[in-house]
Amino acid sequence: MGLFDKILGAKEAEKTTLNKEESFAAIPLATIAADGNISEEEVLGIVTALTRMKLFANYDAKKMNSMFSKLIGVIKRQGVDALVTLSKETLPPELRETVFAVSADLALADGILEKAEKDILTKIQQTLGVPEDVAIKIIEVILIKNKG
Repeated sequence: MGLFDKILGAKEAEKTTLNKEESFAAIPLATIAADGNISEEEVLGIVTALTRMKLFANYDAKKMNSMFSKLIGVIKRQGVDALVTLSKETLPPELRETVFAVSADLALADGILEKAEKDILTKIQQTLGVPEDVAIKIIEVILIKNKG
């Protein structure tokens, strides 16, 4: 990142605000983007997970695409860690364990947890303040769910 990118990137970060839906979607997006590659299967997984939720009932394909474009822009400018931190500001506390579960499910869908996925799930758990015992229970259930 060059000198002007750092300056302009910081100003852009100050302007970026997320609504609660964007904050929620940002966390699983950060999870699947943590390894630097977003596969079609991962995109399908996140879209499927979100469209099943009441929170996204009013999100059609156009609105969903617009939201993901905005979030991917944050990742490109600032990285996945910054997106997680930014999301905390407007994510309602009652959705923090839920979004951790969705993110863990996406990360563990293939039965393999890469280092980047472990690191981002730890970052999410700590940033959102998900109690460690709750995070462990969530991961245990997700592992059971994804055995078959």
